[in-house]
Amino acid sequence: MTSIRHSVNVASNVVSNVVSIGAVLVVAAATLSASGRKFYDDDPISREPETKDASKVQARDITLSYDLAENLLANPGDRRSIRALNVNTVDEVPDSSWFTNRILAHPLSIDEAVRGPMTGPGPAPGPVTVTRAKPSGVSAGFVLRDSAGVTWFVQFDAPGHAEAASGASMVANRIFHALGYWQSENHLAELRPEDVTIGAKAVTETPSGKIRQLDRDDLAKLLERAARQPNGAYRMLASREIPDFRGRFRYYGTRGDDPNDIVPHEHRRELRALQVFGAWTNLVDMKAKNTLDALATENGLTVLRHYLQDVGSTFGTGALGPREWDEGYELLFEGDAAWKRLVSFGFYRQPWQTTKYTEYSSIGRFEGDGFDPTKWKPRVPTAALRNARADDNFWAARRVMAFSADMIRAIVKAGQYSDPAAEQHLADVLVKRRDRIGRAYLTAINPIVNVALDRFGTVTFANAAVDAQVAQAPTGGYRARWFVFDNATGESTPLGAPTTASTGRMEGPAGLPTATGSFVRIDIETVDPTRSSWSVPVQVYFKRSAAGWALVGLERLP
Repeated sequence: MTSIRHSVNVASNVVSNVVSIGAVLVVAAATLSASGRKFYDDDPISREPETKDASKVQARDITLSYDLAENLLANPGDRRSIRALNVNTVDEVPDSSWFTNRILAHPLSIDEAVRGPMTGPGPAPGPVTVTRAKPSGVSAGFVLRDSAGVTWFVQFDAPGHAEAASGASMVANRIFHALGYWQSENHLAELRPEDVTIGAKAVTETPSGKIRQLDRDDLAKLLERAARQPNGAYRMLASREIPDFRGRFRYYGTRGDDPNDIVPHEHRRELRALQVFGAWTNLVDMKAKNTLDALATENGLTVLRHYLQDVGSTFGTGALGPREWDEGYELLFEGDAAWKRLVSFGFYRQPWQTTKYTEYSSIGRFEGDGFDPTKWKPRVPTAALRNARADDNFWAARRVMAFSADMIRAIVKAGQYSDPAAEQHLADVLVKRRDRIGRAYLTAINPIVNVALDRFGTVTFANAAVDAQVAQAPTGGYRARWFVFDNATGESTPLGAPTTASTGRMEGPAGLPTATGSFVRIDIETVDPTRSSWSVPVQVYFKRSAAGWALVGLERLP
């Protein structure tokens, strides 16, 4: 029953939320109810338990039209407003086949952020062989094998928009890798038509669905849809093939053939957090087709790894050119807004109709002055984004704010833009949007973070909103209420009077337990009448060991 118990701990003590997701969590709830324990010796866990062999997972496809219609019109998934089910006992997301903690969780250098998921050089120089046509997407591209035998998926910029799609993909790839998502290994390279040969088994599909041999005319027509450089070569984005492809994932439900996939995707915090990360980067094109599931070996076990495989539809550009004016502001279909414009004879105005843009052919339409992260929308809503709560957004905003301006500017250079003004514009807008996200989400709930209790009973903590300079320190300081916590019964007994301080440091009351294995609970609130949400206390739990007190629990929103 250990793995089931861990599944519930990963789900942030789902029993306390009185939530049952399927038979597995029902059994787990019964197990925990019988034992009565809130915390276990290995809490908080740092890695999501994935103990089952997933080698039998089969490839599956999710059709674009069905995926779009379902998410736009059917509102799928479990829509209850409940705490994310894959956070650990300190309200963090453990590492998993979905997500790896990087920025904020660990020191991340600028060089590491710029390197991103790269493990080696790009396509080997010399002749390349086209092995098949590009399997999906609207941009020009194909699959090739380089002179070293490595397979790459390549795509090109649209004519008139050189560097746009490829640059956006390079920059977003680094950002999302630093945030913690599995990403493909992307490189920029040049392709010369004279270096290209067509493989004997290379095929393409005609509009009627017929499969036939790919020929030089097909290649020439394809390159007509690509931006050509003055030297006659084509700049290409090359993504190293991810082996053992097993299809895509949805933003709700689970994969029935993956034995480790037990948390509904709409209740995974790292997917809910895309509401904030998507707003920051303007990642409007979130759909199953832009994800990828592949088998991987971790600690000797075959698991299914989940990639945000295509994050190139970001910032101000898409595959074929600049974003439409309303992208990021309205859904693909938004009947209410359309009706208001119709009945008002066009006098009803949306923000996108009055926003001023500084446009560059390599960046498109991307701005930060009028950006409101709380109103940002992708083209098509997904269940995970719809389920994002204030604690999910707070978690995400802390990671956005962890990107320094210098780191952002260094990552933008990965786009290799030839126009310095365009490069600077992209970086400037990302910094502006970062700051607006901090102001919107770090201030929305009690921003107490980094709580520690030393062996002498002094508690220290930080205020994420104040540290990010998006809010002033609370006018009345901080108040803490102390309890002795019984881990076996869940009962909390008040300990002394509340303590107060003007800064993030205060002495605890006399009588703190000293026995190894003891628990205390501290409820910390900010005293600021201008921010009522800050008065909702953050509950933190500490366990006593021979070395002192260790944080084992944090509940920001029950």
